[in-house]
Amino acid sequence: MRSLADHDGFSDRLLAWFDRHGRKHLPWQQRTDAYGVWISEIMLQQTQVATVIPYYQRFIKRFPTIASLAEANLDDVLHLWTGLGYYARARNLHKAARIIVDQHAGTFPRDFHAVVALPGIGRSTAGAILAFTRGQRHPILDGNVKRVLTRFFRIAGWPGEAAVVQELWQLADALTPAVRIADYTQAIMDLGASVCTRNKPVCTDCPQVRFCHAYRFAEQDELPAPRPRRTLPQRETAMLVIRDQQDRVLLERRPPSGLWGGLWSLPECPSITEARSFGRKRLGLEIKPAAPWKPVQHSFSHFQLRITPVPARLQGPVEGVMENTGLVWYNPDLPDARGLAAPVKRLLERLRKPE
Repeated sequence: MRSLADHDGFSDRLLAWFDRHGRKHLPWQQRTDAYGVWISEIMLQQTQVATVIPYYQRFIKRFPTIASLAEANLDDVLHLWTGLGYYARARNLHKAARIIVDQHAGTFPRDFHAVVALPGIGRSTAGAILAFTRGQRHPILDGNVKRVLTRFFRIAGWPGEAAVVQELWQLADALTPAVRIADYTQAIMDLGASVCTRNKPVCTDCPQVRFCHAYRFAEQDELPAPRPRRTLPQRETAMLVIRDQQDRVLLERRPPSGLWGGLWSLPECPSITEARSFGRKRLGLEIKPAAPWKPVQHSFSHFQLRITPVPARLQGPVEGVMENTGLVWYNPDLPDARGLAAPVKRLLERLRKPE
């Protein structure tokens, strides 16, 4: 590990900066319980603070306690998460809440290993929650902290590589002080979010600038090293926009895991040409497809998805599609509390009648 001999004042400088410039009025900072901090930390994974705030406020208002989240229907949870992305986070929150109620008497655990054992919580998130709510000393290593340390110590290599991550964890642990744990944890995240930013870092405002090796060698714009470039594969799918005589749209619940797990989506068929036979064989419905709409492109972290919407009309009466079959008729003009995949939500909005 790199020598820390010349950097004994790192935490003192950071805390002095935090006292003057740190964020102290975020919604989750006004709570003293672990639940509110836990929700915020999960939402903040790969998502900016400004985006998270309104989602957090709606979520906490609807589910003010761990017990209320555990008792909730997954659809209600996913509905409030719609648009925030990375839906496994919401499913894991719901699952973890039930575990806390069943195994920890409804109280968020204090033990680090018990926290890490909960679905969706890794080492850094567990450390942050316990630092903020229990004052326990645990290093953290989210994206902001990785960027600060990579620049400060001028660490080459992509921070996603195992060897680089291991070194960063060692440095994070060595720099974390024994006092003011919560303030330090917030401070190093704030520094990365507001000063040591991914693009155009404001080095002149940084309390560490005189000691930063990347700044000394004018490499702050080159570090951290980017992920090795790769071409994302392109996938294709067709989605059926089937409407009945009342202009309701058929939705299908996706499997509990995988892409858009547990969310409601438009039925997917292998190709445009198979729409009619897919409706008959897979859905048990007679439909009349029309000309497809313009394809919609949606990006994921590991591939690109090109969606071709195929409008179709239900032919003849139908007894009804029950929710326990994984299918439901949905009224776009009177949307209910149902978790929808983001591109599906946009497609359904196209069907809403002007008021």
